Amino acid sequence: MSSVEKCPVDHGSMPSSSSDKCPVDHSTRWSWTNLFGSSKDTSNSHPPAHQPNVTSHHTSILPTEREISSIPRADGAKWVYPSEQQFYSAMARKNHNPQASDMKVIVPIHNAVNERAWAELMKWEDGQGGDKCGGVKLVSFKGKPNERTPKARWKMLLGYSPPFDRHDWVVDRCGTRVRYIIDFYTGRAGSAAGNLSFYLDVRPALDNWEGVRLRTAKFWHRWTDKIRAPSTSSTPTPSPKSSA
Repeated sequence: MSSVEKCPVDHGSMPSSSSDKCPVDHSTRWSWTNLFGSSKDTSNSHPPAHQPNVTSHHTSILPTEREISSIPRADGAKWVYPSEQQFYSAMARKNHNPQASDMKVIVPIHNAVNERAWAELMKWEDGQGGDKCGGVKLVSFKGKPNERTPKARWKMLLGYSPPFDRHDWVVDRCGTRVRYIIDFYTGRAGSAAGNLSFYLDVRPALDNWEGVRLRTAKFWHRWTDKIRAPSTSSTPTPSPKSSA
């Protein structure tokens, strides 16, 4: 399989450093289909026990074009997202009752959200020296849709909705490996009916010194920025005197 036939979202349940995967897992895709289109209908709220011979019928009419991501791989190529046909087939193999008509909505949003995840991750990596060796690379990933992070559990105790997905992405920065945790949340609907927004909580894991250093530095910068921020003067601005 050529380098352009890869995608940066974990399709399996095990972590992988190989390039035959793409950063969102097959079981995770069920949570994505629940967010959009006809798969939100209550009749599809549970995957059927058996779904005979639907894949070959629908995949023949679904597009096979794939979008190349902006996310670099360790070999210098870019990860490539799944086509509508591949997304549908992966769901059908898991007996998740996908709707072919939903793919044209789900796949572009799936890709855009993962691009945003990479952009948020790169905010953490900004100024950390990755440019000295050609940039930060995504080297491995794991989908954990059923595993709640301590932060997510704490937010749920405060009344927030749980994340609908979670990924762990490991990046390489000139030989330094950092694991990032990404919790995916749905936000408030936009002005258009059914238009969902997303909130991504991206942060380094606290499982090694580098992750602790990055989180501590971010906290320190935020704290010092608040201290240095100019306070609003309480003295009213005098109004100009009117002429006699």
